[in-house]
Amino acid sequence: MHLARFPRVRLGHFPTPLEAMPNLTKLLGGPKVYIKRDDCTGLSSGGNKTRKLEFLMADALQKGCDTVITQGAIQSNHARQTAAAAAKLGMKCRILLENRTGSTSPDYCGSGNVLLDHIHGAPTQTFPAGTPMNAEMEKVAEEIRSHGGKPYIIVGGGSNPIGALGYVNCALELVAQANDMSLRIDHVVHATGSAGTQAGLVVGLEGLRSHIPVLGIGTRAPRPLQEENIYKLACATADLMDMPGAVARERVVANTDYVGAGYGVPTDGMVEAVNILARTEGILLDPVYSGKGMAGLIDLIRKGHFKTSENVVFLHTGGSVGLFGYNNIFDATRPN
Repeated sequence: MHLARFPRVRLGHFPTPLEAMPNLTKLLGGPKVYIKRDDCTGLSSGGNKTRKLEFLMADALQKGCDTVITQGAIQSNHARQTAAAAAKLGMKCRILLENRTGSTSPDYCGSGNVLLDHIHGAPTQTFPAGTPMNAEMEKVAEEIRSHGGKPYIIVGGGSNPIGALGYVNCALELVAQANDMSLRIDHVVHATGSAGTQAGLVVGLEGLRSHIPVLGIGTRAPRPLQEENIYKLACATADLMDMPGAVARERVVANTDYVGAGYGVPTDGMVEAVNILARTEGILLDPVYSGKGMAGLIDLIRKGHFKTSENVVFLHTGGSVGLFGYNNIFDATRPN
């Protein structure tokens, strides 16, 4: 897997730390839990999308584009990091936001990631839930072309084969770190949404013949659809890397029991997980992805899903600035 064959711009701080979480491990009394700190990638407070954007923005520059267009939910970590990447590279950026939760809270609609989109200089447009966002991005692209610009559309979450290369690279980085630490990784667990992170990890870990299984904790789609999306993208990514057939279908596994009422809708488990990590390890999760991902991991440990002798790595996908969009949810959990 020679990723230097693909254009890449350096946007993040890598390698991100791989750390033990002894307090969480002791609290849960289960396997030893480690954390891969992709919240520390450095670009606009960090997050997993920085890895994807290193390859996506390089592709945009190679094609001579001057404006990037992307879309996501209102509190999109991907949108915020895309706006930051565009600013760093001297490109324009247009952000289209879908109000998937239907919230009208000023905190949700104007704080957190949305505030940072604007600070980075990216104008935003908001659309109701269910809007065909890809079609709306194409309308914006046509408007830019009509004024002589050259747009580059980035799919939601940066989750296409080019973006997934970022997490193929993360798999290489993770295994190298584990080898240096003499750490046997038995499981990798993370929040899965637009599928690019899990698809890239699976391709990278399978390509290395690491025998490390990946479990995605779903944040939106039902399990059959989530797994199918991941598998299709993993296959397309493997094809891009001239590795056809590298991923067997059974290596793609998602658990969607922790979505709750829907994407971006808080759950009691998410609130508990955010508070536990903050109060035992001093680590902030986000309310949409990593919070629900950790809620799933905590519940599975409590249920005995993992052996106490195993080592589990939780991949932190970042996004803690999104907490400011959910201020009212966490107000109720303030310590006295």
